[in-house]
Amino acid sequence: MKKTLFFLFASLLVLTLAACGSNSDDKESSNSKGADSKEAEAETIEIKQELGDTEVPKNPEKVVVFDFGVLDSLDKLGIEVAGVAKGGVIPSYLEKYESDDYENVGSLKEPDFEKIAEIDPDVIFISGRQSAVYDQLAELAPTVFLGVDTTNYMESFKANMNTLGEIFDKQSEIEEELAAIDSSIEELNKKAQDMDQKALITLANDDKISAYGPKSRFGIIHDVFGVPAVDENIEASTHGMNVSFEYVMEQDPDLLYVIDRSAAIGEEPAAKNIVENDLVKETKAFKNDNIAYLDPEFWYLSGGGLVSVQEMIKEIDATLK
Repeated sequence: MKKTLFFLFASLLVLTLAACGSNSDDKESSNSKGADSKEAEAETIEIKQELGDTEVPKNPEKVVVFDFGVLDSLDKLGIEVAGVAKGGVIPSYLEKYESDDYENVGSLKEPDFEKIAEIDPDVIFISGRQSAVYDQLAELAPTVFLGVDTTNYMESFKANMNTLGEIFDKQSEIEEELAAIDSSIEELNKKAQDMDQKALITLANDDKISAYGPKSRFGIIHDVFGVPAVDENIEASTHGMNVSFEYVMEQDPDLLYVIDRSAAIGEEPAAKNIVENDLVKETKAFKNDNIAYLDPEFWYLSGGGLVSVQEMIKEIDATLK
């Protein structure tokens, strides 16, 4: 009887110790998982930029966008956004963002700081037009500048896309998209090299025109796509170099590219009536039907996006005969 009681007591002791050990392991495992979860939630990426380095949470959920090229890219990647700058014209191919499903965070030049604070975003994406208010935006949320450097277009564009890829865990998708763009540019370069034609890029604005050359806002046509410029000495600036129609006639381009600002900002397209006057009709571009009216949405509103850059390549490719 004593032996039986002894073995029963010993068995109970072993079971109790085993249960304690199991509870302790479960607690440690639970604590470990909790720590891992918190660590994952707190994971951030350091973004180094001229306007000010910032820490951005990985895979941010509440995203505010002020640049249509960035919006174009996020849309292509299937990334949802919370707020968009609706205080102006949104490119038609991004018209879904006019819906009430997306908050209006102001215009490209005048952010609605109260609305942004109300959204309490995890990240804000901006470009050149918002750089002056970077500090104010940065007080509300990590703010990332993704403007394109037109003097170094493709390098800055790719850097911006890789930043998005890193933030949203979309590196492989970005790599695939950029490879397709590189391939398209390579084919375009071959066509440009085989042609003996020079081009002039113009922006039509009301009854005036301005010219753009290499390293300018639209200089990607020359610098990246390889189309020779009829004038290598055009002053590079955001608004272009003011020129007359006499200048266009004197330069006598084989190709004349026209971007209609009126159409870009939602007004009645006016470029054709302005540009095709008696002076321009004396150029080889007009006589050979080589005046191309480029899509202002891609060129004026949303340049620097995964979709817009590919569309820009297609448009220029179609003009090279």
